[in-house]
Amino acid sequence: MQPWLIVLLVILAVLIAGTIVLYIVGNRMQKKQDEAAAKMEIGKQTVTMLVIDKKRMPIKEAGLPSIVLESTPKYLRRSKVPVVKAKIGPKILTMICDEKIFDIVPVKKEIKAVINGIYIMDVKGLHAPLPQEQPKKGFRAKLRGWAASKLAASRSTGADSKKNTGKNSKKK
Repeated sequence: MQPWLIVLLVILAVLIAGTIVLYIVGNRMQKKQDEAAAKMEIGKQTVTMLVIDKKRMPIKEAGLPSIVLESTPKYLRRSKVPVVKAKIGPKILTMICDEKIFDIVPVKKEIKAVINGIYIMDVKGLHAPLPQEQPKKGFRAKLRGWAASKLAASRSTGADSKKNTGKNSKKK
């Protein structure tokens, strides 16, 4: 057998084995995520809160209870999490917010929030509906917008510069 064919077969076998392993691991992680979501749904409660502040900050600096820091794996302690400081009743609490809804949480406004422990799962406006989340632009869309603005700017200044160069060339 030719050596390039053997190398090709080995690479193909490794790719197939890797795909099977990723499929099995993905299914297990999906099951764990579904179980965790079901547990979160069981313990949820709706409360009225006044949002004081919201930030993305490392767990160490967030001011969360020590049990949260102890249960967090060491490699995740430096990662930034969405943190909301809110007044619930007479207490001011620091809570972790779901990443999906963090952008629509209003600051210095009263909201109705669905929480489970110190985790905010969903928010609704108390007195008025909350503004919906704006779709985020991807890198390509931002690049196209930037290029279009530069092109428009160069066309408007390009016409002026042609006029100026024409006048300057006549003077010389």
